[in-house]
Amino acid sequence: MVPVQEENREGVTMRIHRFVEKRPVLRTLPTQDPAVLHYVTEKTDIHQLEIILQNGATLVEPGALQYMFGQLQAEVIRHENKGFLARAVSSAGTGESAYATKYTGVGTIWCEPSRKHFILATMDADVDALILDDKAFYACSAGISLTSHRHNSVAGVLSGSGLMQPKLAGRGVFAVESPVPVEEVQTVELSHGQELVADGDIMLMYSAALTVEIGPLVRGLRNAIRSGEGLVYRFRGNGTVWLTPTAKIS
Repeated sequence: MVPVQEENREGVTMRIHRFVEKRPVLRTLPTQDPAVLHYVTEKTDIHQLEIILQNGATLVEPGALQYMFGQLQAEVIRHENKGFLARAVSSAGTGESAYATKYTGVGTIWCEPSRKHFILATMDADVDALILDDKAFYACSAGISLTSHRHNSVAGVLSGSGLMQPKLAGRGVFAVESPVPVEEVQTVELSHGQELVADGDIMLMYSAALTVEIGPLVRGLRNAIRSGEGLVYRFRGNGTVWLTPTAKIS
């Protein structure tokens, strides 16, 4: 097991580990008898998140815990102070659970291994607030809040990223799940007067300060059909967008 990334803030350290899973897979190999199947060993990268608390607190997605040790307390909390129906609607819209498990104290938490990739980052204040892709949130320190961002356009429901999306704001360290490794994530910095148009399927997260519109690439139903494109994101303003262009072929 090899640590590949680490971030820490305010008594919370998050560390990503990578190890290789080797498993036999049936394959037809080019031999004299094409009907004969052979077992070959394929290597797959597995990633695991370790969270170390030093009198700190962290929020983790429900069901992510593998084991923990130390002097730790766990409790289930609500992401937002809403009624049951409002939380259910937000949860359905964002793809995230309306609850999280909060761990506090001194000790170490190991999350379940995953074939997906993890990306660690920090934020310093609400000005760094981010909007995430559906189901991208995995864990954060307790100084960061997870709420729901609602798109004004109903077209957002059909964009592949939902009408509502998870929003992170505050100060601390956080982990998101990505379909591709961090070296394949492309960062686009926008300034006033510039526009980024991107397929919603490759959007990982973006600055909450950006102005975002979701709709067809071109106007008119016929033109939209002829373009072969679905609904796209249009980003304007000052901020950053993180994209995963290789996600569809990963």
